[in-house]
Amino acid sequence: MLDEPARALADVRENIGRVIVGKEQAVDLLLVALLCEGHVLLEDVPGVGKTMLARSLARTLSCSFKRLQFTPDLLPSDVTGVAIYNQKSADFEYRPGPIFANIVLADEINRATPRTQSALLEAMEERQVTAEGETRRLPRPFIVLATQNPVELEGTFPLPEAQLDRFLLRVRLGYPSEEEETTMVRRYEDHNPLDELEPLLSAEDVMTLAAEARTVHMSDDVLAYAVRLVRATRSHPDVQLGASPRATLALTRTARALAVLRGRTYTLPDDVKAMAQPVLGHRIMHAASARLRGGTADDIVEAVLAQTPAPVEAAA
Repeated sequence: MLDEPARALADVRENIGRVIVGKEQAVDLLLVALLCEGHVLLEDVPGVGKTMLARSLARTLSCSFKRLQFTPDLLPSDVTGVAIYNQKSADFEYRPGPIFANIVLADEINRATPRTQSALLEAMEERQVTAEGETRRLPRPFIVLATQNPVELEGTFPLPEAQLDRFLLRVRLGYPSEEEETTMVRRYEDHNPLDELEPLLSAEDVMTLAAEARTVHMSDDVLAYAVRLVRATRSHPDVQLGASPRATLALTRTARALAVLRGRTYTLPDDVKAMAQPVLGHRIMHAASARLRGGTADDIVEAVLAQTPAPVEAAA
């Protein structure tokens, strides 16, 4: 059992930092998702390290890892598995698909057809797969790390709202600074640092950390603040569809996980504020008038944060 979760997570952060230069906020968000056993949508332009970040996390964990390259011809059975006739036994045998892993990297998820994307819905929400008339449980922890390019739209299929809502967080990396980019080039000159990463946490350790995060105290004031933030997105004039009750659960769970990451046994309003953008941004649907004015979901979340008063003092 891990007695000091913050120190264990700091070691994981340092291990990933050997591969990913900078991007401390993105790494912390991935660790928050790990503590919540939640799924992450890595959305950014090509070449900024989305896939490398996902692979670095998987290499740091002593867990099973599978990668799925989503393409238009990918079938649902390619994800969940298929029954194959065995001539020796004269019976059909089920062969599990790559979804049966602790960490699943769904690379360029928006390039698959909606039919194939929907194969992930049951797995992401209920952590089980129903195929060939039988329901099979997925291993724990189970986390989907999906990458998406928001710029290139040709040949892609936008993720439906129901699937976006199942992603705990949306994470953006952005371009590195000049100093970070120089460090990155030097680091990759003669070898790939990903090959040198050693696993630090087992699947049992991850589940222990997740259980620790669920015990973090959240006062009534902080809880009420989180609920007001989510409800405010539903009444904002520029929003056609606000954040769901699932978003409220996600916001409170991630705030607790962030407190663990920061070495606390209680949450603060700042934890809720820090998680509002990655939790709520992808769950908001713009009104047509707001899109015409060039507004974004991030702008709406920032407006909601500015308009919703935070508790000045919260009991720990």
